[in-house]
Amino acid sequence: MHPDRLFPTRRSVLRSGLSLALGGTLALRTPAAAGAENGNLLRFFAPSGYLADPERIHTGINRLLAAGFKLDNTQALYRRHQRFAGTDIERIADLQDVAGGRAPVPKVLLGARGGYGAMRLLPHIDWVSLGGRMREAGTLLLGYSDICAVQLALLAQGRTGSFAGPLLYSEFGSPNPSLYTLQQFIRTVTSRELQIDVTAPVERQLKLHGTWWGGNLSVLSSLAGSPWLPNVPGGILFVEDVGEQPYRIERMLQTLYLAGVFKQQQAIVFGTFRLSKERDLYDESYDLDTVIDTLRRLTRLPVLTGFPSGHIRDKVTVPLGYPAALQTGAQGYSVRFSGHPILETSQLNLPSLLEVPEGITPSQRQTLPQEPVE
Repeated sequence: MHPDRLFPTRRSVLRSGLSLALGGTLALRTPAAAGAENGNLLRFFAPSGYLADPERIHTGINRLLAAGFKLDNTQALYRRHQRFAGTDIERIADLQDVAGGRAPVPKVLLGARGGYGAMRLLPHIDWVSLGGRMREAGTLLLGYSDICAVQLALLAQGRTGSFAGPLLYSEFGSPNPSLYTLQQFIRTVTSRELQIDVTAPVERQLKLHGTWWGGNLSVLSSLAGSPWLPNVPGGILFVEDVGEQPYRIERMLQTLYLAGVFKQQQAIVFGTFRLSKERDLYDESYDLDTVIDTLRRLTRLPVLTGFPSGHIRDKVTVPLGYPAALQTGAQGYSVRFSGHPILETSQLNLPSLLEVPEGITPSQRQTLPQEPVE
């Protein structure tokens, strides 16, 4: 059954304009309440793991409200079914309601958190319609980790790009967010052209132009051979991951190689993999550098490293599915992005995202957790 037909209760609630209070402070917004203007409308979608800590949810909500966003679909942040942020039907509706016209098309679609679960939803969303509506509205879809499954499907079938960027739970909801990450988020979503410079060794001189795409390697490899993995001739493929031993990283790369993905690429760019605690139990010398050397020999492609994106505290926000120009230099390489949608700031106060949350002193921030919660 098509997911459009599975929501009689939810649809009747939306049509009645019923508002429900969350925590006694925040009312859920309906499509009617959201209005026709979407310049500062931000809609949450939660396709993966549930959000365990209500304080992080409230912190993220308050931070985004202070920045001037009008929030839609906040109920998604409080759902739980098994390990997921709601049933499959509920999580499908986060995006399908936009694709089907039952919810207003927002300026921002913000992923709640990562984990697992997004790939279960892919066959049930009208990506062509969603992509068309997003392009017309100039919508920015943001997320990383398991959200990558949504981003790949949107590019593959909806022909629409997105952004590898902060999540509600991990970054905006953190009591101690990385100011660098938030600064880079603001920079990216307000810049029509964006350049990211990386200091890293380069094996050869390059000057490439192509579509920058990719994301989480586990998700990429799991979609190999499916209609939700994009076909990107002449692409520049970006990969990152966390918590994987080197041989497992190589196995996932081998999967993409056997699926023919690398044959169409101009280069492969490695983000962070956070391997400080991961060791090959058979041979500790078999590390990520060994994997990269193997990949270079196998594909005969340039493989660049050190791109500041992934499951790390300090990261850039980067367009996915949009034109990029990569050029090497004496100190490393630079990537220049263009063609992506941006936020109009007249209704927003984005610098407020950099302020210390109420009740937390700057000195206290140093003792709070540093790593993002996926």
